[in-house]
Amino acid sequence: MSSVAIVDYGLCNLDSVRRAVEECGGRPIVTSKPEAVLAASHVILPGVGAFPEAMGNLHRDGLVDALRRQVIEKGAPFLGICLGMQLLATRSLEGRPTAGLGWIESEVRRLEPSNGSRVPHIGWNELRIEHRSGLLDGISDGADFYFVHSYVLWPDRDSDVLARTPFGDTLVVTAVERDNIAGVQFHPEKSQRLGFQIIRNFLKV
Repeated sequence: MSSVAIVDYGLCNLDSVRRAVEECGGRPIVTSKPEAVLAASHVILPGVGAFPEAMGNLHRDGLVDALRRQVIEKGAPFLGICLGMQLLATRSLEGRPTAGLGWIESEVRRLEPSNGSRVPHIGWNELRIEHRSGLLDGISDGADFYFVHSYVLWPDRDSDVLARTPFGDTLVVTAVERDNIAGVQFHPEKSQRLGFQIIRNFLKV
């Protein structure tokens, strides 16, 4: 059974993520301790809130170095959810320019409403899959997932993009992957059967 560190840095109610991991066969450990991150086989970084505060809390708790060691150096499978995906970026423009983890070259920008779309983007919306991956096994093109966000990650390289989602007149990136690192802008823990399929796929890595 996979031991899954669910990183707690003070910006998310983690009960739904913990329950989803349990339901999908993992052994979740909700933690703010670097040593627990370093002991886990898999790492999930969830989050809802502001990017600058999130990065500040991760630095404060010594988690940035622990995440780098476990994910980058040791190759532990990593999944960022919502804000956790955005934290993969080189930098964010939310509030004030803030450096992120820098694991995927990208910038986080505010969604621009158009053609009747509203910010924040809340509710069910579809994934348009661009690259197939084990993370998306069993997920059909056009499948719906649950979103709540006002900012979005814009990667420098299309090769890092797994899927995009319609928002107004454009398509925004909503799933990324590079090697052992993945991120989803939607909430799999709130996306019912297909969301749990994403988590099961992650735990198989």
